[in-house]
Amino acid sequence: MSLLRPDEWEPQGVTELEPRAWAALRQTAQSVLVTAGAGAGKTEFLAQKATYLLQTGLCSTPKRILAISFKRDAAYNLAERVAKRCPAEQARRFDSYTFDAFSKSLVDRFRAAIPEPYRPPANYRIVMPRRLEYEYFLDTYNIRGVNAQQLERAIARIQLPVADNGPELQRAVALYWQSQYNDYTYVSLSFPMLNRLVELLLRENPEILKALRLTYSIVFLDEFQDTTFSQFQLLRTAFDGSDAIFTAVGDDKQRIMVWAGAMPDAFDQFERQFGAKRISLVSNWRSHEDLVRIQHVIATRIDSTVEEPEARVERLVDGDVAAIWEFAGENEESNCLAQWIEREVQAENIEQHDVAILVRMRADVVESQLSPAFEAHGLRLRNVARNVGDIAIQDLLSEDLTQILMRLLRLGATEKSPENWNAALRDLQFLEAVNSSDEAGLRRLQQRLEKFVRKFRRKLRSLDPIPNSETGSAGAALDFVGTQVLRRAFPAYQRQTDFDRIWKGFLLLLRECLEDAETWSDALDKFEGLNHTALMTIHKSKGLEFHTIIFYGLDNQTWWSLRPDRMEELNSFFVAFTRAKQRGFFTLCNERGQPVVWIENLLAPAGVRRIDFCGGSGVKSVD
Repeated sequence: MSLLRPDEWEPQGVTELEPRAWAALRQTAQSVLVTAGAGAGKTEFLAQKATYLLQTGLCSTPKRILAISFKRDAAYNLAERVAKRCPAEQARRFDSYTFDAFSKSLVDRFRAAIPEPYRPPANYRIVMPRRLEYEYFLDTYNIRGVNAQQLERAIARIQLPVADNGPELQRAVALYWQSQYNDYTYVSLSFPMLNRLVELLLRENPEILKALRLTYSIVFLDEFQDTTFSQFQLLRTAFDGSDAIFTAVGDDKQRIMVWAGAMPDAFDQFERQFGAKRISLVSNWRSHEDLVRIQHVIATRIDSTVEEPEARVERLVDGDVAAIWEFAGENEESNCLAQWIEREVQAENIEQHDVAILVRMRADVVESQLSPAFEAHGLRLRNVARNVGDIAIQDLLSEDLTQILMRLLRLGATEKSPENWNAALRDLQFLEAVNSSDEAGLRRLQQRLEKFVRKFRRKLRSLDPIPNSETGSAGAALDFVGTQVLRRAFPAYQRQTDFDRIWKGFLLLLRECLEDAETWSDALDKFEGLNHTALMTIHKSKGLEFHTIIFYGLDNQTWWSLRPDRMEELNSFFVAFTRAKQRGFFTLCNERGQPVVWIENLLAPAGVRRIDFCGGSGVKSVD
């Protein structure tokens, strides 16, 4: 394949890049820290830089690019964008992981090289301990001078091996590791523990470390403001002193994970450790000027030196684009929200899936409150934080297994679907490692897919879209691709238990979607959340965007921690509001709590009013 000269290369799939983005993209001799506000196109920037490096040969064969994101859907989205912009043989050299998935892949691949007594067996289990489980451990072993939060953070930060002497906290961590390996039927490891195992693996195995550095000469880091101490330590162990060039992107104003161990000074540490040049982007490609102006009011409260972004999209709606909606009681709130969304959908102003309802926490409680009203108005509410089996719906939808099977199911359910046909063909090309220049190989894949789709369409026509038919339909698609082929292609599925977790979740969700489906296409629409209003937490909404967002519960009881001295909570408020492309609203229910006055005072000069919804028939201003 011919390569482009760097001066010939042009952005792929977008019309333009701002000048500062060009400067950061062309910076390849030195690590760069790209600070960019909400809507600045951080993911798109990384996709463009990856395309630039691959298409110009600045990342030459067999070198690969390692991209690490914090959320599974962000990692998937970035990989998809690169795949659409590069030929398959170039896109295959772009590896997009979450921090957790990257750690797990190395543990699974090089498990035998992890020193004893920390070497896990092949059948180890992934767990996500709750605070109560740490408290139970401390009580069981009669450890009195350490609390659950201290133990959880120390497990994530203390390097292995851990001596079982010294301070009580250190002894508690050593005992915790021992208990997970020796006191139960299965060895159970959390993702922070996997991080510690990888750091030990690389530190104790110079040849593996050398191979990693030879593989990845370029490293991308997304949402870098949420990097934890242990993740940063792992990056240093893996790449400090190597020739790797980093590109990190993030936004200090969206740092909302300090409570979970994120570094409060991640940007400064990165600049010092890797000699990075800082470049700030100023465009906002998500929100229109009126919303950006309100966002900037919040941003300046967080950082008084922040530059005002330049809105690059057009306002497409009339009326209020931001407001605090006040209700007397929760039933009135639920009914009015459902009625408002129904009215907007019927007026063809939005589709249901253009609206997201965000909550600070406890999405299941809000789901139970809103669902009856939504159903009464013919609307569908989907809590994407809910688990099907052992995986959240939002995570399941971004899995490689899900994406591959859904494309095949779509082809079986419809007579024509060029987009899914092309995507399914790319899937097969990747899974079977057929080069795009291999015309005979591509023709063979196309014939194989054509034969399967003809047969699969006949099968779905004879199979009623009802519960319990999910195994026959999805199973046929899985058999066509091949379980072992999938597990070989994706490191995350190499262990049978990990593959089974996703497969079980897929079948459970598809069965749910078949319960009242009229057609297979209807069931697949429900599976993907089309014509549903998404309900999710603020933390799960990061990196996403919606035409209209409604934040449920802006009161001093639901959001008791939203105080002027709690900067991370203001960051969360900023994240919630900046998910909106056209409109952002907040609900206040007097039955739950009182207004957060200081926030209202902050927003008032930008024109954000509190308005009273009157029985769902209209609104009036609150004087």
